[in-house]
Amino acid sequence: MSAGVELDHVTVRFGQFTAVDNANLDIKSGEFFSFLGPSGCGKTTILRTVSGFLDPSEGKVKIGGQDMAGIGPNQRPTALIFQNLALFPLMTVAENITYGLRVRGVDKTARMKKADELLHLIALPGQGKKLVGELSGGQKQRVAIARALAVRPKVLLLDEPLSALDLKLRQHMRTELRSIQRQVGITFIYITHDQGEALTMSDRVAVMSDGVIEQVGDGKAVYDRPETAFVASFVGENNPFMGKVSKATKDGVAVDTEFGPLRGGNPKGLKVGDRAILFVRPELFKLGKGSAGAALSSRVKSVAFEGNITNLFLNGAAKKDIALSIGRHGSADIPGQGEKATINYDPSYAVALPEGKMARE
Repeated sequence: MSAGVELDHVTVRFGQFTAVDNANLDIKSGEFFSFLGPSGCGKTTILRTVSGFLDPSEGKVKIGGQDMAGIGPNQRPTALIFQNLALFPLMTVAENITYGLRVRGVDKTARMKKADELLHLIALPGQGKKLVGELSGGQKQRVAIARALAVRPKVLLLDEPLSALDLKLRQHMRTELRSIQRQVGITFIYITHDQGEALTMSDRVAVMSDGVIEQVGDGKAVYDRPETAFVASFVGENNPFMGKVSKATKDGVAVDTEFGPLRGGNPKGLKVGDRAILFVRPELFKLGKGSAGAALSSRVKSVAFEGNITNLFLNGAAKKDIALSIGRHGSADIPGQGEKATINYDPSYAVALPEGKMARE
């Protein structure tokens, strides 16, 4: 059984510091929902508030439509997986998985039956008698998930559980975690600063900055249609071109930049004279001349071959390199360091947004 989670004007303060500012959000029952943002943005504070370890300074947390005010962590229909997993090293795998059931007074036969069921779910059948120290990093992650699921929570809260794993194992565990969530069907709320994790696994993502939820949407919407300069610069790589709007319609704008007027979409209704940033992702650029207002020229600062792609970095404005990524199919025409390159893009995929705070490098 699953439950939705509602944040109703939730604010969390520590003295004069506001960690979460007026968060309004409705997480659907059975949804895999991620909070994505840099360290210190407030995402873990939200997780701890949902779990009951923190009380909101203002607003309400509702789980399954019920206000959680006055209900402690041990009485909420949630389970929390910590970043360090907190497995018990002197217990067997089965004992770790069923620890919560033991605390609740469930008899040993029922506990072992549940352990066997969950070991099959996490693809570790017959591993219940092993000690935690005998497991790999990925296996420990799965045991932590099984332990959380054993108490039948309606909402599973995960605080950057893959951050300690190496890249390949982390990528593998993304698939494993998403598969487990689909099988059990309960609400997962996932905290991460890793964009790949959030975009790969989540039904929807909330991007946060300085305690504020900047945008909520599915991965494609957040990546292709960012709503603020912060989201555009934090989620994936992006090239910002700053300037003033010289032409504007509901469909697009032209922004006067140091490389001349450049065109892009106008989702925020920018008007002539507004300060704006035009964002063009590296994979949108192509070598060669393009249409007016969708091309620029600069010298190649460096070239980085990465096998399937080659990354070019051109001299940009204000000491900010212009990055473009080129697939293997055009490798013969790639200019070398110090050469002048002309690049172009499709303006329908670029986006102009009001000038504002961007993610730190």
